[in-house]
Amino acid sequence: MSTSSSAAQPADDSPGTGRHKAGAFDIRNFIGYLLGLYGLVLTLMGLFGDKELDKTGGVNANLWTGVALLVVACGFMAWARLRPIVVPDHSDTEGMDRPVGH
Repeated sequence: MSTSSSAAQPADDSPGTGRHKAGAFDIRNFIGYLLGLYGLVLTLMGLFGDKELDKTGGVNANLWTGVALLVVACGFMAWARLRPIVVPDHSDTEGMDRPVGH
């Protein structure tokens, strides 16, 4: 006698279902990390470096660009966390070891 309740069903990313998340190999994580690194450097330069306000019309360009990059980086990281890419363990082309027609 088997029960088929939804509570007994494994989640999509649990072991044994043939699916897992891309995780650290998701391109959105790489983009988020790089933008975050550049944003951090620019924010620190805007806070502690030479502001050169006469060249930018009185605006601290490094600071505001760094803050904007940090916000976009957080957006990429949140996107990757909230909508992960699910990768199947096996390919749909199993059994096709040779090209068709040969």
